[in-house]
Formats: sequence, C-alpha cells, structure tokens
Amino acid sequence: MSKPKTIGVVISTYNNPAWLEKTLWGYLYQTRPADEIVIADDGSRDDTRQLIDSFRPLLPIKHVWHEDKGFEKSRILNKALLAAESEYLIFTDQDCVPRKDFIATHEAYAEEGFFLSGGYFKLPMDISKALTQEDVSTERAFDLGWLKSQGLKMNFKCSKLVKNQMFTRLMNRITPRGATWNGCNASGWRADMLRINGYNEEMHYGGQDREFGERLFNLGIKSKQICYSAIVLHLDHKRPYKTKESMDKNKAIRKNTRKSGIIETPNGIKQRH
Repeated sequence: MSKPKTIGVVISTYNNPAWLEKTLWGYLYQTRPADEIVIADDGSRDDTRQLIDSFRPLLPIKHVWHEDKGFEKSRILNKALLAAESEYLIFTDQDCVPRKDFIATHEAYAEEGFFLSGGYFKLPMDISKALTQEDVSTERAFDLGWLKSQGLKMNFKCSKLVKNQMFTRLMNRITPRGATWNGCNASGWRADMLRINGYNEEMHYGGQDREFGERLFNLGIKSKQICYSAIVLHLDHKRPYKTKESMDKNKAIRKNTRKSGIIETPNGIKQRH
C-alpha cells in the first residue's frame, strides 16, 4: 500500500482571524508536519491577511484569496485545489484545531482508491474563547480531565478524545455514521479530486462537501471512517449564511448526483477557472 509522498492541508476561512490563529497553532506542533498549508480565503478583510503573514516564517503557507461576493466556499476551495502541489490533501476549516497526530493519522490511513472521513469534537463558546497556544502545544486542550476542569459537561461524544488505539479502531468500525466527505476533516488524493472537476460552484452553504464525496463514490472511490482517530477541536460559532433556500437547492443537486451517477460537476474547475 503506497503512502503519499507529499501532504498538504487546505483550510477554508472567512473573517475570523481569532479562530484561524488557534487553528494554525495546531499545525505548529504536528508530529508529521504539512508539506504545504493552503488557506482558502473567501474574501476576508485585511486583518486575516496580516495574521496569515505572521505565520509565514513558521509554516509553509499559501494564501489563496478572492473578493467577497457572498458565500462562495466551493469556488475558493477549487482555487486552493489548483494552487496546491501535494499529491494528497487534507481539507479542514478555520475553526478546527488539530491534535498533534492529526496529519500523521491521515497519512497512516491513506490508501489509493479511498478517501478518509474524519469528524470533530465540539467545544462550547467559553472554552473556545479561552483556549491558549499553551493549551494546544501541551495537548491539555485534548485531555478530558482538563476540559472537565474548565466546565465541559461529559457525554458519550467525549469518547472521541480517548487516546487508545484499540478503542479508536473499534469505534471507527462500529460507528453508525456513514463515512462521508466532511469539509471540516476529510482527505484524499488530489488526482481524484481533479478527476471529478472539484467542488460544484453552483452550491452554497449546506451539503456541498457531501456532494463532492458522492461524486468520488461515483468515480469508484471508497471511504474509510477515522472520526475517532483523526481529532480536531471544533471552536463554537454562529452560521448566519445558512438559509432554507440554499439548503433546499443543494438537496436537489445532491439527489441528482446520486441518481445520475455524475462524476464531473458541470460547474467546477474546468468551467470557472
């Protein structure tokens, strides 16, 4: 089973430098560093650019930006996909702080003919705001005992932070959730992503990531569940861009993708870039 020679991370962002900074802290301490970090910026203000520039001496960053014309995440992700040079890409978001073994875990499970489906552990707003660089570097931010001391309420979802290889492999196998393409934590081969023509730029918020994965399935790519192994902390935030109109439109597009077996989106890289 051949492993990827180069691994890049694509991070989507929009006007939240405070959360993006906490996320980038996580990439400073990876046991397997990224070969490139492509920040897909959907039109953020200058404070985001300044933050990104401050990390350039520390991380192999590429900043891909376009003018703010509303929620165009699919479009900026396609630009980032074109700008990336690594043969294997992990996709995530500005509000997802990775544990030290995040990239190494994606690398370990990577396999030709598959994409990987990770998940997240959601933090409440008070802990999200209080999280420091030291919390991330020491990994106490991922420790259930420490999180409980900060006021986190314990529930079954906390089992995602149990760091035991036998337990996590078992949970990956028995979890009932489908191994779908999740924009906050998923990875695959760049060549496969180009073959499906990238993201459908007709789609706005709500399911555009899932539709991307459904076309990978149509291509013949299978998926692996690693939501208990590849861990990110999801920082809390609101979603003002979520609308019923967008959700309904995207559901119709996804239904057509599954029914027709379409592989290449007609509204992707070839048409728009």
